[in-house]
Parts: sequence; structure tokens; C-alpha cells
Amino acid sequence: MTNDAKLVLVEEAVGSFRVAREAFVREDVLEAEYSRIFDKCWLYVAHESELRKPGDFVARTVVRRNLLVTRDTNGGLNAFFNTCPHRGATVCRERAGNAKNFQCFYHGWVFGCNGALKSQPGKESYGEHFNDRGEGNLVPVPRFDTYAGFCFVSYDKDVEPLPDYLAGAKEYLDLISKHSESGMSISSGMQEYSIRANWKLLVENSIDGYHAVSTHASYLDYLKNTNGGLSSVALEGKSRDLGNGHAVLEYRAPWGRPIAAWIPLWGEQGKCEIDAIYARLVERHGSELADRMAHSNRNLLIYPNLVINDIMAVTVRTFYPEEPDYMLVNGWSLAPNEESGWARKYRLSNFLEFLGPGGFATPDDVEALEACQNGFRNYAMVPYSDISKGMGKTAPSYDDELQMRAFWTRWNQQISSPGPESSAQNAPAPAKPAVAT
Repeated sequence: MTNDAKLVLVEEAVGSFRVAREAFVREDVLEAEYSRIFDKCWLYVAHESELRKPGDFVARTVVRRNLLVTRDTNGGLNAFFNTCPHRGATVCRERAGNAKNFQCFYHGWVFGCNGALKSQPGKESYGEHFNDRGEGNLVPVPRFDTYAGFCFVSYDKDVEPLPDYLAGAKEYLDLISKHSESGMSISSGMQEYSIRANWKLLVENSIDGYHAVSTHASYLDYLKNTNGGLSSVALEGKSRDLGNGHAVLEYRAPWGRPIAAWIPLWGEQGKCEIDAIYARLVERHGSELADRMAHSNRNLLIYPNLVINDIMAVTVRTFYPEEPDYMLVNGWSLAPNEESGWARKYRLSNFLEFLGPGGFATPDDVEALEACQNGFRNYAMVPYSDISKGMGKTAPSYDDELQMRAFWTRWNQQISSPGPESSAQNAPAPAKPAVAT
């Protein structure tokens, strides 16, 4: 990437923080992001609840690389590159399931859940010491670790330990894990869609409290009309820079939360259930933390591209760039294991109602991001976007932009540093899904 212009301009004296719009459109910027950011960070790949039993597996694409995550017969978790060491074919072609072994369909090599080569046709034709060095085994991802049930990989063997990388974000992952007495689980099913916009626009959008009242006015009107004459839809809260590019919004809002804020729409049965959930939170964590867990919402960004929304439901989203103006988005719902059928029904309804591809929020956001990307065609004449709101404030509000500046500051540090070209850029891009956005 040529360093012919500054992509982030900060002028503290006048309270100005601007980002060059060419950062959203240039191919060389995207290639630099692959090598200097995505190849150097910890990236979310799965949740431990998806891998409960020995033999459980999920196959995921993480930065254009196909990965296989397994729980082996000893109970250990593993992450491998999902490619046969023999000739390169994809070994596991199912998205998820349970298997004792994985057989490559091309030449029939068989691997265990721990990645070890177990057999291959014509084994007698190979030397006695053929696999003594393990070169016939599945290749593990350089780094793999978990925190609070969330599984991460890194392609950099020298990356800092995961707990250090997560910095202040650990508090919020711990807070989510405390929702449950018996653990949190990913609900079955996954949302998949695409957006014709640069991936960093979704980073901004996911932690942007400023746009809610204007962009999502229809949802706020819906709440007003369905929540028993709700008179106020004010959103109040704060934003925090958590270090290492991570950031969070924490705020109060008028919608219901299965953990554990009741709204009239849920009726008396719901009130009894929510009251019981809240009482258990107080018993386990004390009244102050229980109140925060029940009534405060959190939009958490774990740099560079994991967003966990602890709002009207707990949602986990990743988004990866395929082109400067095209990204793929995956979303999951996370819920307490012990949750009742009633609470799960409303949790999933909330998930789909607001953040689903056909819900109130996501179509609004997709339209906004694609409109921004379209506007960036004029970047030569209108070169900068402004992210200055709240600069200089000692206590930034949820609708200020401190949290975005945290992301962009870390992004600028990494993108400005020299780095080797990424092997990811040479990987063939998968076909675009035929998903309307």
C-alpha cells in the first residue's frame, strides 16, 4: 500500500477527527488490511457451546481461509486449516455436526478429531517413517484460545495472549457469561447476508448511538405503540474506549430484555417469569450488578470485526470484507441454557424483530451503509468523513463518537505500519451468495 496520504487526520486543538473516504474504496487498502490487521489479530471463530461433545465440529471461513474447529476424544478443542495436506482438497464439507473421523473425498485420507492422520489408501506404498514428523496431519491454526466460552484464532504465532489482547473487553464478556446459572449457548440457526459496502462502515454502525433516533424511527414508534402507551423512547448512556481498538456503548433503552426487563407487551405471565429471573440475578450477583445486567444494554466491538450486542437479545456478529465495497455478515443468537420456552420465544422474536435481515434495524442499516458507499464515489472531491462528536468531553455520551475513534486509532496504527504481504490476498474469493440486501 502506498503511503501517499494520511488516512486518519486528528486535530486535537480544534476538536477534529476525520477519516479519508479513500480508505473505504481502495483495493490496496483492503490488501493491507488483510496482511496488517486480519493476519495479526485474534478473530472470533466459534462458541464452545457449538462443540459440547467429543466429535462435535464446525467448519467456518475466517478471512477467506477455511477452518475446521473440533472437540477431540480427550475433550480438547482444536482449530485446523480445512485442507488436506495431501493435495489440498477441503476435508470437511459439512458446516457442523459430529464425526469420529474426517475423510478427504479426493484420495480417501482419514483424519481424527485431533487432526492426526489415521489411514490412507495404499499405505504400504509409503515409507515406514512417512508421517513421523506429522506432515500428513491436518495443520493447526498458529494460535487458538478461548475466553468466557468464545473461541478465537490468530494467524500470527507471535500474537499477544488472548486475555491481554481483549483488554477491557473482558469485563463485558464476563458480564454476558453471568446471565446464566448453567452456561450460555448459541441457539440453532445462523443469519447470513451480504452488504454492498465497506466492512468498516458496519464497525462504525454497530457502535453508533447517534443514528438510532433518525434511522430507526419506525422501530421506536413501534415500541411506543405496542408497549402499553410507552411515553418515552429516550436512550441514555455512555461510551468507553476499552483498549486495543475495542469499544462499547452502554445505555438504557425502552425495549424488553429476557434478562430481565419486562414490558407490558409480554403480559402477566411474562412479568412473573421476568421477576423470577431478576430475583435470581440479585441472589447471585447483588442488586447493583443485577440492575445493570437487567436494564442496561451494551453494544460491544471486539477489534477488528466481532460485535456482541447485549440488547433486546444477545447477538454475535462477524463481518469480513470480500471487496472494498462488499462484505459477508454472519449472526448468531446467544442464550442461557436454563432459559424457559417462554423466554426463549421472546428472545428469538426480539433477535429477528430488530437485528434479523428482515427486521426493523438491519434493512435500515444496510440501506444507510450502501448509501454511504455510493456517496464515497465522490471521495476525490469530498475526501473526508467526520468522527469528531464528543471530542474533549470528560464523560462521552452513548451518542458521541469516542468508541469509533478508538477503532480508527488502532486501525490507523496497524495500517500505517509496514508489513509483509498477506497470503490471504492470494486465496480465491468465494462466490458471492445470492442474498438480497
